[in-house]
Amino acid sequence: MAAKLMNVHQFADSLGITVAAVRRWLLERRVTHIKIGRCVRIPESEVDRIIDAGLRPARPNKKTPRKES
Repeated sequence: MAAKLMNVHQFADSLGITVAAVRRWLLERRVTHIKIGRCVRIPESEVDRIIDAGLRPARPNKKTPRKES
């Protein structure tokens, strides 16, 4: 089964970032991509990888009693 490919605009929209940021990531090789001539395509799986890489688990809520003055 072939991976679904997205263009730069679709990739940016799916992450809620600018096209310029995606192009910068491509230049820095932070995103896996495929070039077909001048066309750049990014596998859909990269969206999940980037989200997982940036995921920070929530801290447990530590309520400390306040001292009343």
